[in-house]
Formats: sequence, structure tokens, C-alpha cells
Amino acid sequence: MSIHSVPADLSRQSFMSGYLESLALVERLHRLLLDVIKDEFERIGILEINSVQALLMFNISDNEVTAGELKSRGYYQGSNVSYNLKKLVEMGYMHHQRCEIDRRSVRVRLTEKGRKIRDLVAELFGRHAEALENKGVLAFSGIEEINTSLRRVERYWTDQIRYIY
Repeated sequence: MSIHSVPADLSRQSFMSGYLESLALVERLHRLLLDVIKDEFERIGILEINSVQALLMFNISDNEVTAGELKSRGYYQGSNVSYNLKKLVEMGYMHHQRCEIDRRSVRVRLTEKGRKIRDLVAELFGRHAEALENKGVLAFSGIEEINTSLRRVERYWTDQIRYIY
């Protein structure tokens, strides 16, 4: 072993350690986001929907989509999205309609009741963004740097799925 390989090995180990920490942080942040939404909805007395369903409505927004489109955008996993869409339709948060072209496919969009939930989540996120900036937790440049880095990782992982298998 040469003296020059030691710093390279330490550098690789440090990078691997940082990468694993980033993976754990992304996973924890997603779970915390769901908990934050759940706590907000409990605080205001909305108990019939869960945080995954509320986030689903936020992401659908004013669009009309299929479960497949939501999955392809990378928001949700297969049966999870189908189950939640079905429940939201049953509870009156979404309209559903069979596609004219592909009768197997169902398009969904928010009802007025669903748009109210979307707006509550948007207000919650707006309050958080304002507080993060006002309290000096993150500046615009910091959030841009985080987003740029996460998009790079997303592209890398997407390429791994597309080209390795």
C-alpha cells in the first residue's frame, strides 16, 4: 500500500459516510413532513384523511391526472396511490371519470372539498417557508443549493434505473 492511497481511502470513506447521512436525512425529512401535516390537520380538527392523502391532493392541485401519471412523476408507489385515490373519491375529495380513449384508465381531479385541503397544505407550507427564511434557518441561496444537489442525485438515480437494468 502506497502512502498516496491512504488519503484517497479516507476521502472515499468520508464521502460514503456523508452519502449515507444524506440518504437517512431525506428519508427522515419525508416522514417528518408527513408528521407535520398530520399534526396540523389534528390541530384544526380534520381527522378523516391522513397526511399521505393530504399531500397527494396538494400535488394534484388543479390538474386532472391518472394514478399512473402520479406514479410516473415519482410522487407515489403503485397500490398506495390507487388505494388513496379510491378513498379520496369515496370521501368526496376527488371526482373520477373513466378515460374516453382507454376505458381501463381513470382520471381524477379535486372537488371543492379537495381544493380546500390542498389550500390548507399550501398555507402550511407557506408559513413554513416564511418562518425558515425569517428565522435565518435557510436563505434563498441555501434552498437553491439544496435543490440543485437533490436534482443531481435524482438524475443520477434515474439514470441508474434506466441504464443498468
